[in-house]
Amino acid sequence: MGLLDSFERGLERVVGGAFAKTFKSGVQPLEVAAALRRELDTKAAVVSRERILVPNILTVRLSPADHARMASLGEALIDELTQLLQQHAAAQRYTFPGGISITLTVDDGLAEGVVVVDSESVKNKVVWSPIVEIDGERHRLTHSRTVIGRGSEADITIADTGTSRTHIEILWDGERAQLTDLGSTNGTHLNGAPVSRAVLPPDSVIEIGRTRIVFRVLAQTGRGAGPTPPRGGQR
Repeated sequence: MGLLDSFERGLERVVGGAFAKTFKSGVQPLEVAAALRRELDTKAAVVSRERILVPNILTVRLSPADHARMASLGEALIDELTQLLQQHAAAQRYTFPGGISITLTVDDGLAEGVVVVDSESVKNKVVWSPIVEIDGERHRLTHSRTVIGRGSEADITIADTGTSRTHIEILWDGERAQLTDLGSTNGTHLNGAPVSRAVLPPDSVIEIGRTRIVFRVLAQTGRGAGPTPPRGGQR
């Protein structure tokens, strides 16, 4: 499956039935994704033998009607687009000068169905934003400690009788993550292997009970110089 196919499937999974109902005409999210990826390829600049720089600040201009449809998807669309660009950059060995910023704006001069992307390279701080995807629903981890389980005392509650009330915790220090099993009855698997405590790299798959949890980290913009990409690690 290609990156664009993965993007479309991921967006459909997150927004559900709203996807098909909203995009029967005009610009499709897949067209925006392709335009952004094309912008990176077009603007890629070789600055050294091992470094190809691509823009990290991208503005997508759309007609009022197209913009309204895209905006209806909320943060889910921006998150999926950001993830797509990160994956494309990794595959092509591109380097961003800082955190990725994708903005959708209205251009009254554009006809419906037209996508225009403007971009620039801005050195800034990368703010790593951790999320987990559970049964098609995306949860941002906004605290340093997040507990997941079936009990009401968990920060993220899942309807799975195969999990404990407080099954796992994810610790996040701003750049690294750690997964800990909280003494659950049925145990925890990370990328197919049983674990009690382990570093949690981006794009890892956690399995508890019958529930599959995908841990992701999105690069977003901040101020100042950016740190290296997170690899997971103990606190």
